[in-house]
Amino acid sequence: MNFSIADIEKEILLNALATSNKAFQRIYPGDKPDRQPVHTVYGGANLFKADTCIKMGEIALKSLQTYAPDFITLAKVLQFDGHDQLPDDKKKKEKLISKLDKMNEAERRKTDAWLPYTVYNKIIQKLKTEAVEDFRIDFEDGFGNRPDDEEDATAVQAANELAKGMKQKTISPFIGIRIKPFTEDLKSRGVRTLDIFLTTLFEKTKGKLPENFVVMLPKVTIPEQVTTMVRLFEIIERKNNLNPGTLKMETMVEATQIIMDAEGRNPLMRIVKAGEGRLIAAHFGTYDYTASCGITAKYQTMAHPVCDFAHHMTKVALGGTGISLSDGATNVMPVAPHREEKLNAKQKKENQNSVHHAWKIGYHHTMHSLINGFYQGWDLNPAQLPMRYAATYHFFLSSMSDAKHRLKNFVERAAISTLTGDIFDDAATGQGLLNFFLKAMNCGAITEKEATETGLTIDEIRSRSFYKILQGRRSKK
Repeated sequence: MNFSIADIEKEILLNALATSNKAFQRIYPGDKPDRQPVHTVYGGANLFKADTCIKMGEIALKSLQTYAPDFITLAKVLQFDGHDQLPDDKKKKEKLISKLDKMNEAERRKTDAWLPYTVYNKIIQKLKTEAVEDFRIDFEDGFGNRPDDEEDATAVQAANELAKGMKQKTISPFIGIRIKPFTEDLKSRGVRTLDIFLTTLFEKTKGKLPENFVVMLPKVTIPEQVTTMVRLFEIIERKNNLNPGTLKMETMVEATQIIMDAEGRNPLMRIVKAGEGRLIAAHFGTYDYTASCGITAKYQTMAHPVCDFAHHMTKVALGGTGISLSDGATNVMPVAPHREEKLNAKQKKENQNSVHHAWKIGYHHTMHSLINGFYQGWDLNPAQLPMRYAATYHFFLSSMSDAKHRLKNFVERAAISTLTGDIFDDAATGQGLLNFFLKAMNCGAITEKEATETGLTIDEIRSRSFYKILQGRRSKK
């Protein structure tokens, strides 16, 4: 058979296409398999101490055990599937809990109570071991506008506390600061705080940063604000003998202009490119964004449709780039209104109702974020942490069986392709399924051993890359 296209002609055409394909892949490498925290806790810089994250865990655990002393109470408050089948009677509750406690995991899985029981106990364990995954020392909204000498002193104090926390190993696995925005009226203050904080920290730590340290630049509206941050990072790195590219940043989506600019374009990708590889995350600012849309305070919630629009526009702009995305915060705090030492029955009931009401709001907001592909959000109070993990664990565990089946089938398909020599070019879909399990493992929803039920080995799971898994399996054939 005589082909119409000569080999040399095909080679020229495909080489030209390869250049464009590779350029596209550099911009859209896909989601990063690196660990992404499930939340960021924001706390005023003036309140930050070396052991802040430890104390937050203690407060969160006490709140959970006070207002949901057992898994049945939590299941009924949040209305988990099957909650109406769980007992209300105290003695029946105790009998069921005792029975489940004595079972092994395989036996519990066969019961209707497995999911709420497991979610509750994983929350307890998480709050005892790693209650805060990410913390931001806040010099913006959580701190406010104060005299320069006060903010200067706070920057020094916060840096010293962070250095102390690094030495004592009491800080969260991810941590950073939020400075004031680079708007015309606040840019000088933002730069000054950044310089004081980092200079003080490096003096205390001999030039060492905490792991996963990041600087949050809020209220970004134009790429030039990010470019300025990059140039400042370069100066700080040179001054402190840091490797180029050491300092990382994140931005906030909290104004309509970052969703659509003056020319009717979404500027997010240009803002990310302005970061020159240093911009690693974009966080949604619920209340500033809804305010910029003219929404009155009463309706400024994560559930408002304008937030979903912004989320979708952000996903469309940054999907596949590897930029981590985070949703915003719930501003209804699960804090009891009566805090006297001795409470009567009515006051206790009012406290319980108030906390449970806030729990429901926080839980549903977090579930809404997870369902829409935002696996990280904000928390503003330690009492919100139990609901962060309640939603996160319920989300992953309730979907685990189906996800295991899908990934196992996907791995088997890949293995068949390897054996037959076929080209298996759908690694991105496999990575998406693998990422589900990586996220579930990172937050404590499942163990690595449980993830091996997908057909992957522990070593393959730890590689965090479905492409590497395929390459490894091909090399063994």
